[in-house]
Amino acid sequence: MSRAELATLVPELLLIGQMIDRSGMAWCISSFGREEMLQIAIEEWAGASPIYTKRLQRALKFEGDDVPTIFKGMQLDIGAPPQFMDFRYVIHDPYHGEFHLDHCGALLDVEPMGEDYVRGMCHDIEDPTFDATAVATNARAQIRPIHRPPRTPADRHPHCAWTVSIDASNPEVSGLPPLQIIEKTRAATWPLAPIDTADEGHSDYSGPLVSDFDFAGFSKSALVRIADEVCLEMHLLNLSFVLAVNARATDADQAREICTKQLIGLAGIAAERIHKALKLPGGVEGVLRTLELHPLVNPNGYVDAEFTGDRMLVHRSAAHDDGAWISLCGPGSTKALQAIATAADPFVVPHVDGTDTDWTLELTVGDTATKVQSEVEVVKFSGGADFAFEPRKSLPLTVV
Repeated sequence: MSRAELATLVPELLLIGQMIDRSGMAWCISSFGREEMLQIAIEEWAGASPIYTKRLQRALKFEGDDVPTIFKGMQLDIGAPPQFMDFRYVIHDPYHGEFHLDHCGALLDVEPMGEDYVRGMCHDIEDPTFDATAVATNARAQIRPIHRPPRTPADRHPHCAWTVSIDASNPEVSGLPPLQIIEKTRAATWPLAPIDTADEGHSDYSGPLVSDFDFAGFSKSALVRIADEVCLEMHLLNLSFVLAVNARATDADQAREICTKQLIGLAGIAAERIHKALKLPGGVEGVLRTLELHPLVNPNGYVDAEFTGDRMLVHRSAAHDDGAWISLCGPGSTKALQAIATAADPFVVPHVDGTDTDWTLELTVGDTATKVQSEVEVVKFSGGADFAFEPRKSLPLTVV
């Protein structure tokens, strides 16, 4: 990919990561009810975000123990995709700051569902998970609301506002129990290629915090690393989701059904956004290129997917060992692959042959368009499905 293409792809991947819950939580509500859905969300994010936050700090060389470090991590977090979750930051000093959301796509998705769902997201989920994310930077960090939804009045702006303080008198926050399990996955410690500092553009984020992360300003090598890290963010979040679902499912079949439906919905929306953003062609060529860039099969190595000619060859990999998304695909489970194909070209049909862990995907063009699957339609209710990014200037933020 070119540097410009990568700069387009990375924010798309961040927004796609946000859509994991738009796909998965609908099935959790229908299977377990609203209260259990809230607990699944808490366990899911608390099990994944401290791991991937620390990975990003190391990759882009902005490790620290202060508020700007926390804010930099948020800018590359699938929980806060740029513009869709429009975080605006203020720094008072290294250990005190604020942020507010000028636009919260997650809130706009949930508000039509009623005040109970809003309170569940903005209170029940945010309180433990904000601190769980901050613990990757400083165990004495506290993120506390200035105001938050339900909105009063109904059109209140900004959508919410929060303080961030780090003080020796604050009690230490520790990771929640799922973190100890997700830390042991292959995804948590998967090695990625180092960033080539000789490439043109920024190779790290060691400088000042900026108002908006300037993807175009980073080198091709850095953008490749960021894209791979963001895909690992998604895998870690999904593995944490699987862990929480398994703890509540009546049996393995129910757990697999819920997790497969989550994958189908996410797979279709991700493919649609990638295909559109990069202006990829239709036909077999366009489907394969979309699939090659899809988080289902990235980062390369963690998922062993080989593209050769007009086929994709999948081999057993670390992702299978973890029980990641690819383990839900194979000869007997092709709906997620069809969702990807349909998003790029509804006339393309996938054919899969092999075993559960080693299989070959081939594509043919049929005479009839495949309908968008219901699992994908569920995710299309989110504003993130067709959200459009706008150009932004990246300005350094200083103490005020």
